[in-house]
Amino acid sequence: MKILCIGDIVSRTGRDMLFKYVDDLKYSMNIDLVIANGENSNHGRGMTRRCYDEMTNAGVDFFTLGNHTWGAKDVISLMKEEGNVIRPLNFPGNVPGSGSAIIRTETGTVVAVINLIGQTNMSPCNSPFEAAEREIKRLAEITPIILVDFHAEVTSEKMAMGYFLDGKVSAVFGTHTHIQTSDAKILPRGTGYITDLGMTGPADSILGMNKDIIIKRFLTGMPQKFEIANGKGQFCGCIFTIDEKTGKCTDTERILIYE
Repeated sequence: MKILCIGDIVSRTGRDMLFKYVDDLKYSMNIDLVIANGENSNHGRGMTRRCYDEMTNAGVDFFTLGNHTWGAKDVISLMKEEGNVIRPLNFPGNVPGSGSAIIRTETGTVVAVINLIGQTNMSPCNSPFEAAEREIKRLAEITPIILVDFHAEVTSEKMAMGYFLDGKVSAVFGTHTHIQTSDAKILPRGTGYITDLGMTGPADSILGMNKDIIIKRFLTGMPQKFEIANGKGQFCGCIFTIDEKTGKCTDTERILIYE
């Protein structure tokens, strides 16, 4: 089976890019499942009901989140009512939602998805490594196909997670840093991996934000109010081909489209 994983969707531009490209990719690449990180879909912070509806209408089947999970209050009801929105598993305390879920595709294939958040340069959280190991033991009894969105800041932490989970899950893909990496590959024990999927949103920007404002902040050191950039968009993601019997990844293909 083929699973398309889409990087952080930012603002109206990112949502528009889904409408432009998801259906075509599903048809041309024989995609069975589409997973996207939606934590920036509402003007760069959080996910509202309207954003959720638009993205599902555009063809996204499942959503992961990250450090902006609580950026829009709608997300709590979305996680409770929809069943296809998860937040990082290793958030501390008793917070709403779940950190993993089971999906059944139209062909009947059962897929598990886990969402994790990194510890380095992020808000305090529990160990993503320990959380992942516990959850994988439970999910592996249900399906051999397990995918992990690791929403983390530091490349080394993402790579460590990839090798830590190699052979235990089907794919590990990084999100959060908004810059697509060129290291999509299959690790030695059969796990597909990419350090960061990249951003789906405004192309002429700095991580989706107005570049002039960001540059001014670096030049002056003064606080600036961030604004979403306008203009043409980009679409970033990766397709993982998974053996349905073994759960091993057999191929990876980066997707990078500039308007």
